[in-house]
Amino acid sequence: MKDFFVSKEQIVAFELVVSQGRIADRSGGAIPGAALTAAAIRDVTGLTPVIVGTASAPKIDDWSSSLPKAKETLQALQRTVSDILNRGDRPLVVANTCSASLATLPIVAKRNPNAVILWIDARGDFNTPQTTESGYLGGMVLAAACGRWDSGLGSGVEPTNVMVVGARDIDPAEEELLRQSGVRVVPPADVSPQKILPMIGDAPVWIHVDWDVLEPGYVPAAYAIGGGLTPDTLRAIFELIPNHQIAGIELAEFESSGDPVKDAASLDHLIHAVSPLLPAK
Repeated sequence: MKDFFVSKEQIVAFELVVSQGRIADRSGGAIPGAALTAAAIRDVTGLTPVIVGTASAPKIDDWSSSLPKAKETLQALQRTVSDILNRGDRPLVVANTCSASLATLPIVAKRNPNAVILWIDARGDFNTPQTTESGYLGGMVLAAACGRWDSGLGSGVEPTNVMVVGARDIDPAEEELLRQSGVRVVPPADVSPQKILPMIGDAPVWIHVDWDVLEPGYVPAAYAIGGGLTPDTLRAIFELIPNHQIAGIELAEFESSGDPVKDAASLDHLIHAVSPLLPAK
Protein backbone atom coordinates (compact mmCIF):
# COMPACT_ATOMS: atom_id res chain seq x y z
CA MET A 1 0.00 0.00 0.00
CA LYS A 2 1.39 3.37 -1.05
CA ASP A 3 2.11 6.10 1.47
CA PHE A 4 0.15 9.28 0.77
CA PHE A 5 2.81 11.72 1.99
CA VAL A 6 4.27 13.16 -1.20
CA SER A 7 7.49 14.97 -1.91
CA LYS A 8 7.68 18.68 -2.68
CA GLU A 9 8.46 17.85 -6.29
CA GLN A 10 5.38 15.70 -6.88
CA ILE A 11 2.08 17.02 -8.17
CA VAL A 12 -0.66 14.78 -6.81
CA ALA A 13 -4.19 15.10 -8.12
CA PHE A 14 -7.30 15.51 -6.03
CA GLU A 15 -10.41 13.46 -6.66
CA LEU A 16 -13.74 14.96 -5.62
CA VAL A 17 -16.26 12.78 -3.74
CA VAL A 18 -19.68 13.89 -2.50
CA SER A 19 -21.79 12.00 0.02
CA GLN A 20 -25.50 11.98 -0.82
CA GLY A 21 -26.68 9.18 1.46
CA ARG A 22 -28.15 9.93 4.88
CA ILE A 23 -25.51 9.53 7.59
CA ALA A 24 -27.43 10.40 10.77
CA ASP A 25 -28.78 13.62 9.19
CA ARG A 26 -31.26 15.32 11.47
CA SER A 27 -31.88 18.30 9.18
CA GLY A 28 -33.06 18.57 5.62
CA GLY A 29 -30.39 20.93 4.29
CA ALA A 30 -27.23 18.86 4.68
CA ILE A 31 -27.58 16.53 1.68
CA PRO A 32 -28.51 19.32 -0.78
CA GLY A 33 -25.83 21.47 0.88
CA ALA A 34 -23.19 18.86 0.10
CA ALA A 35 -24.37 18.70 -3.52
CA LEU A 36 -24.18 22.50 -3.83
CA THR A 37 -20.72 22.56 -2.26
CA ALA A 38 -19.46 19.89 -4.66
CA ALA A 39 -20.89 21.80 -7.62
CA ALA A 40 -19.16 25.00 -6.47
CA ILE A 41 -15.85 23.15 -6.13
CA ARG A 42 -16.38 21.58 -9.55
CA ASP A 43 -16.82 25.04 -11.05
CA VAL A 44 -13.62 26.31 -9.43
CA THR A 45 -11.42 23.27 -10.04
CA GLY A 46 -12.89 21.40 -12.99
CA LEU A 47 -13.07 18.22 -10.91
CA THR A 48 -16.01 15.91 -11.60
CA PRO A 49 -17.71 14.76 -8.39
CA VAL A 50 -18.13 11.06 -7.69
CA ILE A 51 -21.48 10.64 -5.95
CA VAL A 52 -21.76 8.14 -3.10
CA GLY A 53 -25.10 7.15 -1.58
CA THR A 54 -28.75 7.88 -2.26
CA ALA A 55 -30.58 10.66 -0.47
CA SER A 56 -33.25 9.90 2.11
CA ALA A 57 -35.24 11.97 4.58
CA PRO A 58 -33.68 13.31 7.79
CA LYS A 59 -34.72 11.81 11.09
CA ILE A 60 -33.99 12.49 14.74
CA ASP A 61 -32.82 9.09 15.89
CA ASP A 62 -30.22 7.64 18.23
CA TRP A 63 -26.77 6.64 17.00
CA SER A 64 -27.65 2.99 17.58
CA SER A 65 -30.31 3.32 14.90
CA SER A 66 -28.66 5.79 12.52
CA LEU A 67 -25.35 3.92 12.33
CA PRO A 68 -26.71 0.66 10.88
CA LYS A 69 -28.94 2.64 8.51
CA ALA A 70 -25.87 4.50 7.21
CA LYS A 71 -23.74 1.37 6.87
CA GLU A 72 -24.11 1.03 3.10
CA THR A 73 -23.15 4.66 2.45
CA LEU A 74 -20.28 4.56 4.93
CA GLN A 75 -18.83 1.38 3.46
CA ALA A 76 -19.09 2.84 -0.05
CA LEU A 77 -17.29 6.01 1.12
CA GLN A 78 -14.60 3.90 2.71
CA ARG A 79 -14.03 1.94 -0.50
CA THR A 80 -14.01 5.11 -2.59
CA VAL A 81 -11.47 6.92 -0.41
CA SER A 82 -9.27 3.83 -0.20
CA ASP A 83 -9.31 3.47 -3.98
CA ILE A 84 -8.33 7.12 -4.45
CA LEU A 85 -5.35 6.74 -2.15
CA ASN A 86 -4.37 3.47 -3.85
CA ARG A 87 -4.24 5.38 -7.14
CA GLY A 88 -1.81 7.80 -5.54
CA ASP A 89 -4.31 10.67 -5.56
CA ARG A 90 -5.82 12.70 -2.74
CA PRO A 91 -9.47 12.65 -1.64
CA LEU A 92 -11.49 15.85 -1.48
CA VAL A 93 -14.61 14.67 0.32
CA VAL A 94 -17.74 16.80 0.60
CA ALA A 95 -19.98 15.26 3.25
CA ASN A 96 -23.46 15.99 4.45
CA THR A 97 -22.51 15.28 8.08
CA CYS A 98 -19.35 14.74 10.10
CA SER A 99 -20.50 11.16 10.60
CA ALA A 100 -18.98 10.43 7.17
CA SER A 101 -15.58 10.58 8.84
CA LEU A 102 -16.33 7.28 10.55
CA ALA A 103 -15.47 5.86 7.12
CA THR A 104 -12.53 8.06 6.12
CA LEU A 105 -10.41 8.44 9.25
CA PRO A 106 -9.62 4.72 9.72
CA ILE A 107 -8.30 4.69 6.14
CA VAL A 108 -6.14 7.72 6.91
CA ALA A 109 -4.77 6.01 10.02
CA LYS A 110 -4.02 2.80 8.14
CA ARG A 111 -2.25 4.62 5.35
CA ASN A 112 -0.13 6.84 7.55
CA PRO A 113 -0.41 6.59 11.33
CA ASN A 114 1.67 9.75 11.75
CA ALA A 115 -0.77 12.02 9.90
CA VAL A 116 -2.10 15.01 11.84
CA ILE A 117 -5.88 15.16 11.88
CA LEU A 118 -6.78 18.86 11.73
CA TRP A 119 -10.36 18.67 12.98
CA ILE A 120 -11.80 22.16 12.54
CA ASP A 121 -15.11 22.10 14.35
CA ALA A 122 -17.14 23.94 16.98
CA ARG A 123 -17.40 20.68 18.90
CA GLY A 124 -15.04 17.94 19.98
CA ASP A 125 -17.01 15.03 18.49
CA PHE A 126 -15.37 12.84 21.12
CA ASN A 127 -18.39 11.37 22.84
CA THR A 128 -18.96 7.64 23.21
CA PRO A 129 -22.15 5.61 23.70
CA GLN A 130 -21.55 6.01 27.43
CA THR A 131 -21.06 9.81 27.43
CA THR A 132 -23.31 11.14 24.66
CA GLU A 133 -26.11 13.39 25.87
CA SER A 134 -27.79 13.83 22.48
CA GLY A 135 -27.35 10.36 20.96
CA TYR A 136 -26.15 12.06 17.77
CA LEU A 137 -23.72 9.95 15.76
CA GLY A 138 -21.85 12.99 14.47
CA GLY A 139 -20.79 13.86 18.01
CA MET A 140 -19.01 10.50 18.40
CA VAL A 141 -16.85 10.39 15.28
CA LEU A 142 -13.39 11.21 16.59
CA ALA A 143 -13.79 8.96 19.61
CA ALA A 144 -14.59 6.04 17.31
CA ALA A 145 -11.65 6.79 15.02
CA CYS A 146 -9.40 6.87 18.07
CA GLY A 147 -10.70 3.50 19.27
CA ARG A 148 -12.72 4.75 22.23
CA TRP A 149 -15.76 2.83 20.96
CA ASP A 150 -16.34 0.43 18.09
CA SER A 151 -18.29 1.80 15.12
CA GLY A 152 -17.64 -1.31 13.04
CA LEU A 153 -15.71 0.76 10.49
CA GLY A 154 -12.26 0.64 12.06
CA SER A 155 -10.15 3.00 14.12
CA GLY A 156 -6.38 3.41 14.43
CA VAL A 157 -6.08 7.19 14.79
CA GLU A 158 -3.56 8.15 17.46
CA PRO A 159 -5.32 10.73 19.68
CA THR A 160 -2.16 12.77 20.20
CA ASN A 161 -2.11 13.35 16.42
CA VAL A 162 -5.55 14.98 16.56
CA MET A 163 -5.94 18.74 16.81
CA VAL A 164 -9.48 20.04 17.42
CA VAL A 165 -9.49 23.64 16.20
CA GLY A 166 -12.16 26.20 17.05
CA ALA A 167 -14.05 24.04 19.56
CA ARG A 168 -16.24 25.89 22.03
CA ASP A 169 -19.12 23.55 22.87
CA ILE A 170 -17.79 20.43 24.57
CA ASP A 171 -19.73 18.27 27.03
CA PRO A 172 -18.07 17.80 30.47
CA ALA A 173 -17.56 14.03 30.13
CA GLU A 174 -16.35 14.52 26.56
CA GLU A 175 -13.88 17.18 27.71
CA GLU A 176 -12.44 14.78 30.27
CA LEU A 177 -12.09 12.05 27.65
CA LEU A 178 -10.33 14.45 25.30
CA ARG A 179 -7.94 15.40 28.08
CA GLN A 180 -7.24 11.80 29.08
CA SER A 181 -6.64 10.84 25.46
CA GLY A 182 -4.15 13.62 24.77
CA VAL A 183 -6.15 15.32 22.00
CA ARG A 184 -5.03 18.90 21.48
CA VAL A 185 -7.92 21.38 21.66
CA VAL A 186 -7.43 24.92 20.36
CA PRO A 187 -10.27 27.31 21.31
CA PRO A 188 -11.26 30.09 18.89
CA ALA A 189 -9.35 32.79 20.74
CA ASP A 190 -6.10 30.91 20.17
CA VAL A 191 -6.64 30.01 16.52
CA SER A 192 -4.09 31.58 14.19
CA PRO A 193 -1.50 30.40 11.64
CA GLN A 194 1.21 31.09 14.20
CA LYS A 195 -0.46 28.71 16.66
CA ILE A 196 -1.57 25.96 14.27
CA LEU A 197 1.32 25.56 11.85
CA PRO A 198 4.01 24.69 14.44
CA MET A 199 1.65 22.03 15.82
CA ILE A 200 1.43 20.45 12.37
CA GLY A 201 5.17 20.64 11.77
CA ASP A 202 6.30 18.73 8.71
CA ALA A 203 3.76 15.90 9.10
CA PRO A 204 1.14 15.02 6.50
CA VAL A 205 -2.20 16.56 7.44
CA TRP A 206 -5.80 15.48 6.89
CA ILE A 207 -8.02 18.56 6.99
CA HIS A 208 -11.63 18.31 8.17
CA VAL A 209 -13.91 21.36 8.30
CA ASP A 210 -17.36 21.40 9.88
CA TRP A 211 -18.89 24.76 8.95
CA ASP A 212 -20.31 25.27 12.43
CA VAL A 213 -16.76 26.27 13.35
CA LEU A 214 -17.49 29.67 11.81
CA GLU A 215 -19.29 32.53 13.46
CA PRO A 216 -22.94 32.31 12.38
CA GLY A 217 -23.78 34.44 9.36
CA TYR A 218 -21.13 33.15 6.96
CA VAL A 219 -21.85 29.50 6.13
CA PRO A 220 -25.04 28.05 7.66
CA ALA A 221 -24.78 24.86 9.68
CA ALA A 222 -27.48 22.92 11.49
CA TYR A 223 -25.78 23.29 14.87
CA ALA A 224 -24.41 26.83 14.60
CA ILE A 225 -23.11 28.46 17.76
CA GLY A 226 -21.64 31.91 18.44
CA GLY A 227 -18.05 32.76 19.19
CA GLY A 228 -16.62 31.16 16.07
CA LEU A 229 -13.96 31.84 13.48
CA THR A 230 -14.18 33.88 10.28
CA PRO A 231 -13.52 32.59 6.76
CA ASP A 232 -10.47 34.88 6.64
CA THR A 233 -8.95 33.09 9.64
CA LEU A 234 -9.35 29.70 8.00
CA ARG A 235 -8.00 31.01 4.72
CA ALA A 236 -4.91 32.44 6.45
CA ILE A 237 -4.13 29.02 7.93
CA PHE A 238 -4.75 27.14 4.70
CA GLU A 239 -2.58 29.54 2.71
CA LEU A 240 0.47 28.53 4.77
CA ILE A 241 0.06 24.74 4.86
CA PRO A 242 2.48 23.35 2.25
CA ASN A 243 0.54 21.65 -0.51
CA HIS A 244 2.71 18.55 -0.44
CA GLN A 245 1.71 17.93 3.20
CA ILE A 246 -2.03 17.81 2.47
CA ALA A 247 -3.13 14.19 2.53
CA GLY A 248 -6.80 14.89 1.99
CA ILE A 249 -9.67 17.27 2.70
CA GLU A 250 -13.17 16.88 4.13
CA LEU A 251 -15.83 19.60 4.13
CA ALA A 252 -19.03 18.87 6.04
CA GLU A 253 -22.31 20.25 7.34
CA PHE A 254 -23.15 23.12 4.97
CA GLU A 255 -26.88 23.51 5.53
CA SER A 256 -28.64 24.65 2.36
CA SER A 257 -31.39 27.18 2.99
CA GLY A 258 -33.22 26.29 -0.21
CA ASP A 259 -32.94 29.94 -1.29
CA PRO A 260 -30.58 30.12 -4.30
CA VAL A 261 -29.52 33.69 -3.55
CA LYS A 262 -28.70 32.98 0.11
CA ASP A 263 -26.96 29.71 -0.76
CA ALA A 264 -24.82 31.41 -3.41
CA ALA A 265 -23.67 34.02 -0.89
CA SER A 266 -22.83 31.31 1.64
CA LEU A 267 -20.90 29.33 -0.95
CA ASP A 268 -18.86 32.43 -1.77
CA HIS A 269 -17.70 32.53 1.87
CA LEU A 270 -17.04 28.78 1.81
CA ILE A 271 -14.95 28.86 -1.36
CA HIS A 272 -13.09 31.94 -0.12
CA ALA A 273 -12.05 30.05 3.00
CA VAL A 274 -10.85 26.85 1.30
CA SER A 275 -9.61 28.08 -2.07
CA PRO A 276 -5.93 27.95 -1.01
CA LEU A 277 -6.37 24.19 -0.64
CA LEU A 278 -8.04 23.63 -4.00
CA PRO A 279 -6.27 22.75 -7.25
CA ALA A 280 -6.40 25.25 -10.07
CA LYS A 281 -8.79 24.58 -12.93
